[in-house]
Amino acid sequence: MKSLVNKYYLFQFLTSFTFFSAVLVPFFTEWGHITLAQTQMIQSWFMFWVFVLEVPTGAVADYFGRKVSIILGAIIFALGTIVYASSPVFYNFLLGELILATGVALLSGAGEALLYDNLKLLGKETESKKIFGKAHAVRMMSMLIAAPLGSFIASKWGLNYPMLLTSIPTFLAVIVAFTIPEVRVTLTNESERYLIIAKKGVTYFIHHKILRELAINSILVASASYFIIWFYQPILIAQGYAVSTFGWFHVFLLLSELLVSSQFARLEKLFGSEKRYLQVSALFVGLAILAAAIWPNTVTVIILLAIGGGFGLTRIEYVGAIMNRHVESKERATTLSAVSMFRRLALVPLNPIIGLLADRSLSFALFIVSLLPLGVLIWPMMRRLYSGLRRGANTKEQT
Repeated sequence: MKSLVNKYYLFQFLTSFTFFSAVLVPFFTEWGHITLAQTQMIQSWFMFWVFVLEVPTGAVADYFGRKVSIILGAIIFALGTIVYASSPVFYNFLLGELILATGVALLSGAGEALLYDNLKLLGKETESKKIFGKAHAVRMMSMLIAAPLGSFIASKWGLNYPMLLTSIPTFLAVIVAFTIPEVRVTLTNESERYLIIAKKGVTYFIHHKILRELAINSILVASASYFIIWFYQPILIAQGYAVSTFGWFHVFLLLSELLVSSQFARLEKLFGSEKRYLQVSALFVGLAILAAAIWPNTVTVIILLAIGGGFGLTRIEYVGAIMNRHVESKERATTLSAVSMFRRLALVPLNPIIGLLADRSLSFALFIVSLLPLGVLIWPMMRRLYSGLRRGANTKEQT
């Protein structure tokens, strides 16, 4: 079991070792010579194809096994980074994103399922929650190491090299994947399961008011937080920072996420309740983005990463924990997966709109983005949500 788990951790570490994360914007705008609007169009293209390819790539796991799925996923992802870095042409970027989306769809959930099947075979499936939690920490540690290395590589050899060299750890992950034993079990039909998720998820949300409003709350704040990743780098460029420093700002963002996510219980106690944490975290994210919109400088970038990123990019995990209490066990997997789908789909039309605004004025684009988390505080539907959570907490205390 120890060998199996260590191989899984190593696979997660290598597939998360992405050098390009800290230099994404200069990669597109300076090396690729495209606008922020075109950059966000490419991201919408990627999200659309990840969504579409979940069904056919799920069929790979159905018929060939999950081990084959993760091996193919890692190979295709590595090839995608090579294609991406080969030519600074918009249509080549579209091709690269399509290849990357295929790899991501093949990897999605397959590694976790393969490990769980192996643990179940060993009678150790109760260990899965602890292992998956450590795997998340391993992925974060991988990104923490890769980010400053990526910005150093970009400053020394060129902005496309972090993307190109990401293929190396990903190909190494393929070798590791070959050593993980396949478990021949009666697999669920992954492609059919994905369609069931979409159908059941929509139905469940329509008939469950608190869950529906929680999901909308989560999606709005998460969508705003997503743009922090894309817009802090243009501010740094405007402030004259060298690309070699970008990795350390990204490390600061990741450390902020780790700090907040590890202190959910204490923060909830500090703010007084779940309801209050939802309100305060949305307020923090909105104000941090608004501050960067009005005064784009080094101080507000640090605030944006520490407060906006720390609270915003981890908030969906906190909301997910609340959702678990409102979803019946038999509906939990499909419902929570549906939330993830809806969040991704929401960004498909939003990405190019915000990108177009950013090309005209980055400050105005940030201002519009800040309205998303601030809006959940005043939206009457959100007020009913907070009241419902309070009533539920009171009922629980009385019980």
